[in-house]
Amino acid sequence: MSDQIEKTSQISIQVGLNPNQLPIRMLWSASDGQINNAETAAFLLSIWDPKEKNTMKIDLWTKDMTIEEMKQFFHQTLLTMADTFEKATGEHLIAEDLRDYCYHFADKMKILPE
Repeated sequence: MSDQIEKTSQISIQVGLNPNQLPIRMLWSASDGQINNAETAAFLLSIWDPKEKNTMKIDLWTKDMTIEEMKQFFHQTLLTMADTFEKATGEHLIAEDLRDYCYHFADKMKILPE
């Protein structure tokens, strides 16, 4: 496998703010995903700084996102993080523990399907 960059891809997020600097509209694009200015109500972005061994993050949501939507967003994000962790590390058992916590979270937030 070569360490040479053969192509680049761009992901961008455009945040429209009101006079109080609160997000009121957000659009995102991903060149490799053929996504162009798709509407979103929230995003969480974590970036690992290998030099500092630290995570930098940005988390934004629009003023119209409901608390119920935020609960679902977090639940789905936590589930996805368990999947990603397992894929990246091969740590199946701890990923299952994370999924168990996600079930607990959904139960406590009363967002489980009936």
